[in-house]
Amino acid sequence: MVLDKLGSALRESLRKIARAGYIDKETLETTVKDIQRALLAADVNVKLVFKISENIKKRASDEKPKTGLSKREHVVNIVYEELMSSLAGEAGELKLKDKGRIMLVGLFGAGKTTTCAKLGKYLHKKGLKVSMISTDTWRPAAYEQLKQLGAENNIPVFGGGKDPVKIIKENLDNVKDADVVIVDSAGRDALTQDAEGRSIIDKELTEELKKINDAFKPEEKLLIMPADVGQKAADQARAFNETVGVTGVILTKLDSSAKGGGALTACSTLGVPIKFVGTGEGVSEFDEFNPTKFISKLLGMGDLETLVKKTQEIFDEEDQEKAKDFVKGKFTLKDLYKQIQSMKKMGPLSKVMEMLPMGVDIPKDQMNMSEDRIKRFTTIMDSMTKEELENPEVLSGQRVKRIAKGAGASVEEVRMLLKQYNMTKKMMKQMGGNKRGMNKMMKMLKGKIPGM
Repeated sequence: MVLDKLGSALRESLRKIARAGYIDKETLETTVKDIQRALLAADVNVKLVFKISENIKKRASDEKPKTGLSKREHVVNIVYEELMSSLAGEAGELKLKDKGRIMLVGLFGAGKTTTCAKLGKYLHKKGLKVSMISTDTWRPAAYEQLKQLGAENNIPVFGGGKDPVKIIKENLDNVKDADVVIVDSAGRDALTQDAEGRSIIDKELTEELKKINDAFKPEEKLLIMPADVGQKAADQARAFNETVGVTGVILTKLDSSAKGGGALTACSTLGVPIKFVGTGEGVSEFDEFNPTKFISKLLGMGDLETLVKKTQEIFDEEDQEKAKDFVKGKFTLKDLYKQIQSMKKMGPLSKVMEMLPMGVDIPKDQMNMSEDRIKRFTTIMDSMTKEELENPEVLSGQRVKRIAKGAGASVEEVRMLLKQYNMTKKMMKQMGGNKRGMNKMMKMLKGKIPGM
């Protein structure tokens, strides 16, 4: 999950508020201290942590709950708003002209080249004609890597040579028909220091980036920064901003166990918006940064809008009808088989489940079902008759033995599948038990609500 440890700690703090019978000064003080510890452990800047905590305490004491909100809900809302303003900032959109130009900068290991391909595919899916240029002459095979990623996603890539500026000038004609051109620049292993001890980009790379900037004239200069960079994030952001004038940040490695607070703090302090986030290794695991959704997921408020959007992109009309039954807990093994195939297209189950609101008790083994187990389960279901798939209640001991033999599996594996099926059914019924929340989800599935 995105910043898993920080999110877990913050959600536990909110659960304490929810369990409290009355929000008094002591309860508020305990909650704020829990939030402080969570933010500090995630590498959020100390000054910013105390600013957030003081604001929460002051607002919770001075402000009256809005109409319709309980004291508990009022405090949760304040926590949400303070994290939004201090860590997430405002949504940053790409600002491109008719012939858009984007330059990517960052240190080695940040994921620049892969992000270049991810951004290219994202824009390509928007209907834009994209080209990419590799000017990274420092890292061996950087051009070949980008060319391969481009070929896999039908995006032309240009490069080759030893002089980055010459590469740009020689390929401007090749990309003149593109709607958007993305340049992947070189990096370094780390920042260096000047005579005063300030962290800076080394002189050679500084000059190279400035020359590329002058020759290419990009509207967007995006800093690629990994979420695990820690307290060094502020130095990186400042150094690259002083060199080329960063217009936005793309955060990578948000799918890892990274602390992430340092990167968020750096963007907030510098006033540079986060425009995109990389949420996995796959080229498709790349999204626009939505501050509201980001903080909502951290706090366990879910992201039903994105979940429904993903569902609608993958399922056809008939499948969407079945998806409603699936969410309500009304489904057979035949439906489960089909849904597993479709859900695999949505990504790991853990990422799908993190879009659901906090409060649904999901067993860990439900979230961590491995690809191998899924393959075994589908093989076992392939050995079942139509009657057994549509009516699992008929599965007697004799039938289970026959299915196991036909699938080359053990009886225990077949029973494990049935256990998984029953757990999923129970979990979906639990989700569906909240009538108000379910009605909202159903309206969204019908497309009646454009946003959250």
